[in-house]
Amino acid sequence: MGINIGDLVYQLIMFILLLGMIFAVYFNVRSLLARSNKSNSIEQKLDRVIELLEKDK
Repeated sequence: MGINIGDLVYQLIMFILLLGMIFAVYFNVRSLLARSNKSNSIEQKLDRVIELLEKDK
């Protein structure tokens, strides 16, 4: 009863694919959260510019 090389390669490939999917989900969620924070920062800056323009009137 020996180790079949084909089974070993298959298990390794499946393990790498599983890890790849986990990392893909993690990085997608992280990038979506970063975009949300960036959008909020831009909105705050625009609000400040609008506020300053209204004071000048």
